[in-house]
Amino acid sequence: MSSSAGPAPAGSTGQARVWAVVVTHRRAQTLRRSLLALKEQTVPLAGLVVVDNGDEPEVAALVADLWPHTPATHARYIGSKHNLGGAGGFALGILTALAAGADWVWLADDDGRPDGPGTLASLLSCANRHQLAEVSPVVVDEAEPDRLAFPLRRGLRWRRLRRELGDAELLPGIASLFNGALFRSEAFSAVGVPDLRLFLRGDEVEVHRRLGASGLAFGTCLKASYLHPQGSDEFLPILGGAMHAQYPSDEAKRFYTYRNRGYLQAQRGMRKLVPQEWARFGWFFLVTRRDLPGFREWVRLRRIGREERFGER
Repeated sequence: MSSSAGPAPAGSTGQARVWAVVVTHRRAQTLRRSLLALKEQTVPLAGLVVVDNGDEPEVAALVADLWPHTPATHARYIGSKHNLGGAGGFALGILTALAAGADWVWLADDDGRPDGPGTLASLLSCANRHQLAEVSPVVVDEAEPDRLAFPLRRGLRWRRLRRELGDAELLPGIASLFNGALFRSEAFSAVGVPDLRLFLRGDEVEVHRRLGASGLAFGTCLKASYLHPQGSDEFLPILGGAMHAQYPSDEAKRFYTYRNRGYLQAQRGMRKLVPQEWARFGWFFLVTRRDLPGFREWVRLRRIGREERFGER
């Protein structure tokens, strides 16, 4: 593919075969809300793949109840007896949708959902109008939709409110990839699928890096939104709020976050971030928290990620 995404498949947004891919793990109640919101879209889905990393019978029953298999809509439940993580789950789901003939693949997590029945139509329209290979909605706080669910940094400034993103239809070159992201099927031939080794945390950053390197056009449609629980709590301010450091409260999430960041920042296009990373987290652990053991563990996790020693725990 060239940097242009090419013509819209099937001639119009209404004829495009869109398959949604949802990855879930022991969150049946939030998954129900997500699946209902997908079902209510004004552009009907051609198919749905639910990858269940918990392999729970109640999730299989939920999918069968909400999405009965019909000639018009194909629903596929995949109960994985091995936890593939978000990265492996999305990789499996994407490949399943592509093998089924999807023109577009719409990625969704189990705790988020489209903000209204017209979300998919808005994304398709924006992608076709701007010839995008991928388009994402604005991911907003489900409890306070005027706020972003995750802070967005542009240059040295962090944006936390939706209105701070501007009034244009498209924010080019920036996208949240696993929260309502819509990909043309051809894009995966250039970008690939998420890396199973990352498991969770940073897998979407890696795909974003590949998108940027591919030369394909992509971005965020500011006219479409996706509801998600607030996720900015682990981004802690330092230097009076001039910078932030990510510190998940959960030890397992810290492991994957810091290990995977070490791997990612050793890749082409991201090495320029390393000096800033050392300055930010050095200040955070040694000055703000006065936590020398925490800093040593951060260094260790970065190192095993950089050296691609993914078997270590």
